[in-house]
Formats: sequence, C-alpha cells, structure tokens
Amino acid sequence: MEQQFQIKYPSLMENKRVMYVHGFASSAQSGTVALLRQLLPNTDVVAYDIPLDPQEAISFLHAKCDELKPDLIIGTSAGGMMTEQLYGFDRIIINPAFNIGDTMVKHGMTGKQTYQNPRQDGVQEFIVTKALVKQYAELTQQCFTKADDEAERQRVWGLFGDKDPLVHTFDLYRSHYPQAIHFHGEHRLSDKIAIHYLIPVIRWIDDRQEGRERPVVYITIDAMRSPQGMQRPSMHKAFEMLIEHYSVYFLCPADSNDKEAISADHDWIEDIISAPSYNRVIYANNSALLYGDYKIATAADDAFMGTNIRLGSDEFKTWDEIITFFERLGGQ
Repeated sequence: MEQQFQIKYPSLMENKRVMYVHGFASSAQSGTVALLRQLLPNTDVVAYDIPLDPQEAISFLHAKCDELKPDLIIGTSAGGMMTEQLYGFDRIIINPAFNIGDTMVKHGMTGKQTYQNPRQDGVQEFIVTKALVKQYAELTQQCFTKADDEAERQRVWGLFGDKDPLVHTFDLYRSHYPQAIHFHGEHRLSDKIAIHYLIPVIRWIDDRQEGRERPVVYITIDAMRSPQGMQRPSMHKAFEMLIEHYSVYFLCPADSNDKEAISADHDWIEDIISAPSYNRVIYANNSALLYGDYKIATAADDAFMGTNIRLGSDEFKTWDEIITFFERLGGQ
C-alpha cells in the first residue's frame, strides 16, 4: 500500500463508525486500515483479525456487527464476500471473492501459506487444506440470500478492478445488485483508487444517512474538454473542490442519431472523473427541464433557471476563476 497522498476528509463520516473486513490471508494490520484512518480522521475505523475458518469468520463478523452497530462496513476480496452477507448495514464491497473456492485452487492458494500482515495472535503461517477450500466454497453459497429485498439492494455498493488478475465477479454481483462501479486498477486497494473511487461512494452513503441535500451543479462536456478533446486546465482541480460541497452532474447533448458519439462522451467523462460520474451523466438538449442551482458551460443559456457560469466569458475566462467564485460561496 503506497502512502503518496496526505489527503484527509475530516467531515466525512464524522463521529461515525466504519468497520473494515480484510481479505483472505490478511489481518487488521492491513495497510488499507491505516489508509482509511488517514483519510477519515474523525471516524472510528475498526478492524479485527478474522478467523481462518470461514464459518467461524462469518459468525464472528455477525457478532461484531451486533455489538458495534457500524454505520458502514467496507470489505475487500474474501472480506467483501463476507461483508455482502452482513445484511442490515450499509456496505461497500471491493473485488468480492464470490468464487473463492475456485480462486484458491486456480491461483495456488493451497498448502502452506504465510499471512500477508502480522496477526494479533502472532501466528504467521497456516495450512490451506482441501477441506478448508470446500468450507469457503460452501460459505459463498450463502451469498445473495437477501438480495431480492429492494431496501437491501440499495445498501450495497460494489467496486471492481478492471485489471484484477484474481477475482472476476462483476457480472455475478450485477445480476443481484444495481450499484456496481468499475475502477482502473487491480485486486488491491491503492491510495489513488481509494481517493477517486471509494471516497465518493462513502460520501454518497454519508449524505443519504444524514438526509443531506447538496446544491446541484451541472457541468457541460464542452466546459470539461477543449475542441481538441483534451481536458481543460484546472477543470479536474475545480471538480474535486466542487464535490466536497455540491452534487455535480454532467451534461451531454442528446443526439439520438449519433449513438457512437453519446457512448464516446460517456466513456470520456467516466475515464476523467472516475466513480463520481456513476449515474451522474445526463443527456439533454433542453436545459429548461433541468432543476439545479448552477450550470457551467461555454455558451450562454437563458433557459436554465439557475445561475449560469459561462466559461470563457470576461468574468470566468478559465476554470481558475470558477474555482475562486465557488470558494467565495463556501458551499452555498
């Protein structure tokens, strides 16, 4: 786990409890735990060494949930598979190993193994037997038992690395839950992925828990990129500032005769913005139909009922002037 970022989100999940469930052969000393505590300094981030036996592990986790009543549970890999089964809580599962029995066999995870991180009991080595593999496979059969409950379906978010060499369960997850996001990465959760994918999802969950409604900002795709298709200078810096205080949506022209262009616009936004673009891209030609507080575009728009901010005008020549404008507003 690299430590190249020193970013903190002190107001995110403030005075709440987040429980982290580590993956197979890991421990509560995982670098992900340290990263979460760094990013969420005013959150009680708790983690425990999960028992190796899968049935003991899931029973242990249920007991901890009953005891601690976490506001959010985050699980990775095998821990993500188990976290899916912790019904009744808001959950984020990252590269969940729903087929862990097959994964253990295919990737040589049987026989003598070494824990990736120190364990509280001091044990460093363990044996993965065929019986243990079977037990893990049996535990996966308990997944999705409440996935047909609509309230439960909205409490789970899945994040999946598009280059994960170990786990490929996006389609399986998506057949049960609607909230699924691909991220550019592999199996492990890096600092960059946590900031650009995990933190936005945590923010959405925190807002929902608090009943918090943020002012709405629309950004047109022509304000995001130049006519040459390049990201405009300081646009991403401005966006990162905006999502701290506003609910940001992206506007694209809706040309039903050019579906390839529509798809290309969506892919470009998703690649540049990452997780915050999930379900936030809107295709519309008539802005009078849009309800919101601010619209950032390169052209004037008298039809929009909110505040128009025209990039390239004398007042807002660049995104830097837009940053200054919103800094002065202070989230209003």
